[in-house]
Amino acid sequence: MSLIWMAQRGSRATVGGDEGVLSFPSPAPDKGATALDLVHQAADVFRDMEKRARETEARAHSLCTSALERLRLAEARAEAAERAQHEFTVTTERKLQDACRALEQAQCCIEAQKDKLTAVELRAEVAETEARQAKEALALVEEAIRKRLLCANPRADGRLATVA
Repeated sequence: MSLIWMAQRGSRATVGGDEGVLSFPSPAPDKGATALDLVHQAADVFRDMEKRARETEARAHSLCTSALERLRLAEARAEAAERAQHEFTVTTERKLQDACRALEQAQCCIEAQKDKLTAVELRAEVAETEARQAKEALALVEEAIRKRLLCANPRADGRLATVA
């Protein structure tokens, strides 16, 4: 700022004998107070800049801390969700296996019942056949008895008719 101020006042800096050192003309007494005032203003500006930089750094640090905490919470929720999903999958697989075993047992029971039913049906058919044969044999025996007894004893015909 002092170079700008000097340029506005028409002052010129000259390069002295030492390399890179500027020499300024000595300011008048009222110019010294002005320069001192400018130095104080520059110091105030630098303090304000440092204060804003510290505040900005503090806000950035706070934002980073907050973001890190949110990230940790999100990771924890993601891990919890993964564990829950894994447990659900394991439970579902176990239930599915139990259901498959129950279905296989039911199918075995159904097959066994079908086999029993087939065996009962076969026994029923055999029993019906035997009953029919027995009935036919009985009818033949009755016929033989009627023919032999009726032919041998005509009086027995009346008694057999009343019994039958």
